[in-house]
Amino acid sequence: MNAIVADRPTQAFRAGVGARLAALAILLYALYAIFQLDFSWARFVTGLDNGAKFLGRMFPPDVSKLDILWSGIRESLQIAVLASAAGIIISLPIGLLGARNLMPAGVTWTARALVVLCRSLHPVIVAILFVKAVGFGALAGVLSLMVATVGFIGKLFAEAIEEISAKQVEAVRATGASFMNVILFGVLPQVLPRFVGFSTYQLDSNLRNSTMVGIVGAGGVGGALFAAFQRFDYDFVFTILATIVALVFIGEVLVNAVKKVFHV
Repeated sequence: MNAIVADRPTQAFRAGVGARLAALAILLYALYAIFQLDFSWARFVTGLDNGAKFLGRMFPPDVSKLDILWSGIRESLQIAVLASAAGIIISLPIGLLGARNLMPAGVTWTARALVVLCRSLHPVIVAILFVKAVGFGALAGVLSLMVATVGFIGKLFAEAIEEISAKQVEAVRATGASFMNVILFGVLPQVLPRFVGFSTYQLDSNLRNSTMVGIVGAGGVGGALFAAFQRFDYDFVFTILATIVALVFIGEVLVNAVKKVFHV
């Protein structure tokens, strides 16, 4: 009997009829979308040729405008750090209020509705709204990335709290501890490593997004990048893009260092 079972072919991921029909429907819709969006091999080949000419005009990189570059990079860093710090601080209570295992339904749904609202729009679109509200400059960039931070960390933090072990919470409650002490000694120790992980990831994301919001006038090096594109100054565009890539690499190193400190 065991030999018969051992010889029987096994399939790690057996797809049912429903899954196959869903995969076929997605494939058909993808083909339909390709034709609707006017994709063609000729356009792709023409694009490669144009891309090669565009890249050729980027060399050699222009390093004669380093004052403009460093001014924009410095402002992007300031936007990213300020938005991350403020957004993380705001996300902490919103995440707690959004946890269904700690709060009543009315409070939970209110907090989650706020988080959904913050996650609904791309940071660039939010930056446009803040530029209209507070004017051009770094303040609009900080506010837009702060909204994105609340939307991302608030959602993940609430879900992390809902997955904690109830035993530790009940043990703290059994001592007669107040609600705040239950949060401090029963909830936060279980989710702190994940909260640090979410925060460092969002800081890394904000470093990248802070270079984009400037394109719509919300401060940072994005403004210089957009102006360089407008002037067909592609050699300076390459210098800016290379600096942004280097900045993201440095941010990755710093984020990994922070994770090691908190053992995440």
